[in-house]
Amino acid sequence: MYVHVGGEYSISDRFIIGIFDMDSITPKQTDMIRFLAEAEKAGHVEYVSEEIPRSVVVSVDRIYFSPISTATLRKRIIDMHTHPDKAFL
Repeated sequence: MYVHVGGEYSISDRFIIGIFDMDSITPKQTDMIRFLAEAEKAGHVEYVSEEIPRSVVVSVDRIYFSPISTATLRKRIIDMHTHPDKAFL
């Protein structure tokens, strides 16, 4: 099933590795900062909206900066699996 992460982007839940809250990423997390910088350099980053990103969605091949909170994305994934008939409502 696909999760809408903002803008015109939807990602298969099978390919999502992790969803991280932007507020929890600090300069002290050098591994995460380096990971995001390398992905940006390699052209693997998508900014799904012009709004301020609230979450980072890491998939198998791309990283998405989303204006949707991690709590909302989590709820969408849970609802999708709990009520698959209402996945796109």
